[in-house]
Amino acid sequence: MCRHKPLSVLLAFALLFTQSGCWSSKEIEDLSIYTGLTLDQGDPDAVERAFDREGGDYFKNNRVTATVQIVPKKIFSSANESSDNVQTSHYINVSETGDSLFEIFRQFSIRLDRPIIGHHLKVIVIGSKLAEQQDMRKLMDFVLRDNDIRPSCLIFLSRGKASNVLVTKYADEIPSVHIREMIRNRFRTSKVMESVTLSQLDALMYSKKSFLLQNILETQGELEFSGGGIIKGETGKWIGTLNQQDLESISWFKGEVKGGVIKTYNEDKEPITYEIKSASSKITAKITADGRLSFHVDIQSDGRLIENWNPEQKSSGISFLRELESLFEQRLTAMLQHLLQSMQTEYKVEVAGFGEWLSIEKPQVWKKVKEHWDDTFTRVPVTFDVKFTITDFGSATE
Repeated sequence: MCRHKPLSVLLAFALLFTQSGCWSSKEIEDLSIYTGLTLDQGDPDAVERAFDREGGDYFKNNRVTATVQIVPKKIFSSANESSDNVQTSHYINVSETGDSLFEIFRQFSIRLDRPIIGHHLKVIVIGSKLAEQQDMRKLMDFVLRDNDIRPSCLIFLSRGKASNVLVTKYADEIPSVHIREMIRNRFRTSKVMESVTLSQLDALMYSKKSFLLQNILETQGELEFSGGGIIKGETGKWIGTLNQQDLESISWFKGEVKGGVIKTYNEDKEPITYEIKSASSKITAKITADGRLSFHVDIQSDGRLIENWNPEQKSSGISFLRELESLFEQRLTAMLQHLLQSMQTEYKVEVAGFGEWLSIEKPQVWKKVKEHWDDTFTRVPVTFDVKFTITDFGSATE
């Protein structure tokens, strides 16, 4: 038995050397983890300008300002003020301006006490002024190449200064994480579009198709999703923003409505509201003998009458329900028409999914038009039928 003991010890040591391990790992306490990144038109902040005056400038053009949100960053009061640790902030934002994102990221290393790491990057927000000037493919080139950044990171646009969305008035909140979590409310409203990840953005950019990114507004430390910024496929640049109702209309066309409301007004100008329980859409493409393309969309929805500001009306009557259904159908029809007007006349792009559907259902037709699809769509007729059915009245006691 003793003769087997040395052999057992030797095998135990051999097993230690065969186990996988992170030989080049770094302790998390030695890293600056950033969870948010914003890109804005180049404009050095007061700190950068002060450094430059003192001789801290270097060979560059101020084309892009990158801001990273680093967490956790604990700031404690002095021992003389209190014996308890008082945390005043959960993050810090640091900005640097230049013309190479990789160089900018290395510049952070001469300002921070720990190297930054992007393994937990949640969101990237791009300012519309920068996106209007620069091709999105150029802006995202480094981000897509960097192995530190996960492809599941979400991409957004901001009509204002993008770095402003990384500031909050709530002491216990991290703005970049808050933005990521806001996407969860999509089942409540169609004003929140389906999130676009970094890997999806890569495919969209190189397909040369126009697309949307969720737009974020910031004011007084509060954030709001509001419409979608349009990236023109041909140029890769921002050309404008669709409003909240246009974003809802896109969900109806695509059949991606998860929830939400349709509100309109009765003949007395009082609001009435329809809560969406289910919704579906079917797109049909028609090709004439001379090769002309058109689309027809059939939209159906079941829902409940959830609000009626005219208490004198008997909302459970069949004729009254048909009247209300007609009003809701008219409202959605007007929304869809407005979206088509914006796409075909104002911006001359197609971002409602018709091209995607055509490429799947009629690939031979798509091959003929895909190279100039935005221009082709401006002349394609789109018709639709809308059918709403009110199935119940909430918890009304009529």
